[in-house]
Amino acid sequence: MKITFLGTGTSQGVPIIGCDCKVCTSTDKRDNRLRVSVWIETPEASIVIDSGPDFRYQMLRANVRKLDAIVFTHGHKDHVAGLDDVRAYNFHDERPMEIYANEHTQEVLKREFEYVFNNKSYPGIPQLNLHTIDGDTPFSINGLTITPIRVLHYKLEVLGFRIGDFTYITDANYIAPAELEKAKGSKAFVLTALRHEQHISHYTLQEAIAIAKEVGAKNNYFTHISHQMGLHAEVEKTLPEGMHLAYDGLSLYL
Repeated sequence: MKITFLGTGTSQGVPIIGCDCKVCTSTDKRDNRLRVSVWIETPEASIVIDSGPDFRYQMLRANVRKLDAIVFTHGHKDHVAGLDDVRAYNFHDERPMEIYANEHTQEVLKREFEYVFNNKSYPGIPQLNLHTIDGDTPFSINGLTITPIRVLHYKLEVLGFRIGDFTYITDANYIAPAELEKAKGSKAFVLTALRHEQHISHYTLQEAIAIAKEVGAKNNYFTHISHQMGLHAEVEKTLPEGMHLAYDGLSLYL
């Protein structure tokens, strides 16, 4: 399995428009963060988790030529806004894109992309096949088994995913003990860590470190990082062994 971080930033990305802080003006490419997403490649399948506003550029930058499915964590704009650009895959592969999401996220997609679902005969619109994720039941894409993990993003239920030895959880500030159990035994664990200060709907860096220690994976990576976290190079030096800030373009091999 190969995992590529397509984006590791918050809803505004980094740099933020109009900001001249030391992170937003950094020349270290690791401080430039598109909206959060990952690409997972296995012999069975090529999937992307979330299609935010930067989806088109992320696909071009990572040279994602084959994409079997998009799996959604939740329906916030920074995770769904780029869905229209699956049209390119529709054209080249001559098939609809397989979309996996829970019922609430599907409602968001139908509202945000009303023209897709209410005008199916109109030429050139995205072609999608919707599949419903039950948060308690594993599902399969081309034989690749994916286990949902229910987490809370303030009051909104968000889905994390366990895929083999890899677990990915973004946009969360609470994980029930029974759900966290699903992540244990992972070789690589990814979790949201927004900044150092408390936030209403995201783990802080210290909270994420504590969760990662509980999971016990050998390799841990933090994502959905804001410019308030500080410079990548400086923060990285402070992290415990086996823990890292993820960055755009980082690839893991399991």
